[in-house]
Amino acid sequence: MAREVNRLTARGIAAASKRGRHADGGGLYLVVDANGSKRWVFLFRRDGKLKEMGLGSLSSVSLSAARELAAGARQVVAAGQNPIELRRAQVSADDVVTFGAFADQLVTDIQSGFRNEKHRWQWKHTLETYAASLRPLTLDAVTTEKVLQVLTPLWQTKQETASRLRGRIERVLDAAKAKGLRTGENPARWRGHLDSLLPRRKKLQRGHHAAMPYSDVPAFIVELRKREAVAALMLEFTILTAARTGEVTGATWGEIDRKAKLWTIPAERMKAGKAHRVPLSARALEIVKKVEVLRTEGDFLFPGPQKRKPHSNIAMLALMKRRMKLEDLTVHGFRSSFRDWAGECTAFPREVAEAALAHVVGDEVERAYRRGDALEKRRELMDAWEKFVTSTQAADVGAMVRPAET
Repeated sequence: MAREVNRLTARGIAAASKRGRHADGGGLYLVVDANGSKRWVFLFRRDGKLKEMGLGSLSSVSLSAARELAAGARQVVAAGQNPIELRRAQVSADDVVTFGAFADQLVTDIQSGFRNEKHRWQWKHTLETYAASLRPLTLDAVTTEKVLQVLTPLWQTKQETASRLRGRIERVLDAAKAKGLRTGENPARWRGHLDSLLPRRKKLQRGHHAAMPYSDVPAFIVELRKREAVAALMLEFTILTAARTGEVTGATWGEIDRKAKLWTIPAERMKAGKAHRVPLSARALEIVKKVEVLRTEGDFLFPGPQKRKPHSNIAMLALMKRRMKLEDLTVHGFRSSFRDWAGECTAFPREVAEAALAHVVGDEVERAYRRGDALEKRRELMDAWEKFVTSTQAADVGAMVRPAET
């Protein structure tokens, strides 16, 4: 008969790769996430509902430690209490609290302010995975040396991740100080502290997303249109609108107004957190009409194989790299192609081109006076961009485009 508890072994845990929960027994599970990371959870029922209590990542909590935590949680459940609420109460008390416990509680407290579920997951994942060595430390034991031990390896290989992690550690420690759980300066502070100990990010960045020269885009579009896949239509739509990949993959039919020739992206899906109107050119609208035949289930403009879910952004990248053999380029790079073309081949003002990319331009005062989004000027710009990328004549490729007088 199979064991009811202690089913997992160290070897089995190391070999576990299938996404989902792997039971150890007694409510303890090892969870393998989609990205391969592993964490511990304790499942229990409360008021007839299944509850999940996180016990930490595998990198910071061993099998034996997870079993001890689960055993303690089982005792709390047996006593008629909720172990999640009990832990929250302990975190809120003025007792000695670990960085990991406080960080978990903080994410729970501030998650209503996150733009989306992905943002919440990123916070939780980085603090559990990359800051694993800080988690068992008491809040007042987190020093500059400890923070540097976490950041330095990442700073050389994943600059953006390291920078965001530093900011999150700083916020956790600031919140702890505000609650009286630690004193002194914040060891994760950048200005006047870590900026003198770590190289500036701009010295480490590898550059912008690899972009195709704008002069090559028309020929690329010709080849792209020879392909019938949804990914090809999605990629062309991305190029024509100069939108970010995530904005396109998440596009829904409710955001499209074909009569007004507009695509309105809600604030929660925009990087700057502000709604963005995208004028749709004739070819962009033609693509919308083409994909309408796929509108059988769900509301996504470019549905994936499962219909109710959006097409993966990886599909566009795979199309370029594997099928079209453009291994050194990125989809995001077409935004740079568009910006270079607008700056070098047109007389449209810089502000119009930046607005087309949904970039924030100018200081707060300047933005306050410039309340509009230059929609009609951007419509002229995007129509000109379509004319350029769909041109097959060299004379058209080199033509200068000027906006209409206003």
